[in-house]
Amino acid sequence: MQRMSLSIALASKSPRRQKLLKEAGFQFRVVLPNIEENYPQDLAPELVPSFLSAKKAQGAINLVKDTEITLAADSIVILDKKIYEKPTNRNHAVDILQSLSGKTHQVITGVTLLSQKKEITFSSLTHVSMEPLTLQEINYYIDNFNPFDKAGAYGIQEWIGHCKISKIEGSYLNVMGLPVNLVYKNLKNFL
Repeated sequence: MQRMSLSIALASKSPRRQKLLKEAGFQFRVVLPNIEENYPQDLAPELVPSFLSAKKAQGAINLVKDTEITLAADSIVILDKKIYEKPTNRNHAVDILQSLSGKTHQVITGVTLLSQKKEITFSSLTHVSMEPLTLQEINYYIDNFNPFDKAGAYGIQEWIGHCKISKIEGSYLNVMGLPVNLVYKNLKNFL
C-alpha cells in the first residue's frame, strides 16, 4: 500500500483510533483539544457525531501547525433514537449493556478534516446486532475489559464482539471508532 505522506494532527486520545491509523500506514501526531463534548439537546441523534467531530477539530486549531490537517472524530451508539455514550460508572455500564442486549443498534462516527483552507465533515453508519447478554456475561465483560472509555459500554474488538455480536451491516472499523476507508478516501480528495 502507498503510504499517505500528509502531516496529520489527530485530535483524539482514543487508543483505538491511533491504532487504526497506524495500521493503515498514516503518519500523525496527537493533539488534545480542551473542549466540552456537549451538543444542543434538540439536535437529531444521528447528527451529534458530526457536530462533535467539528467541535473537536475547531478546538484543536491553536494546537495544529499551518501545514497540518486536523483529523477529529466522535462515535456514538443509538438505540430507539436514544444516545448511549461512554458509561460514567459500573452501574451505568450494566444499564447500557442491558439496554443493548438482544437488539440491533446503530453506531455512527462523525469525522472532520480541517486545514487552514478547507473543512469537511462526513459520517459512517453501521447497524450492529447483539445477542442477549446475561447479567453474568455483562459482569464478566466489565470485570475483564475496560468499557468506560467506549460509547455503548463495549468494544467490538473484545469479548462482546467475538462472542455476542451476531450481525454487522456496515463498517467494522467504524464500530471500533474510525471508518478508515472513508478517512482515506476523503483525505485523498481533500488535497
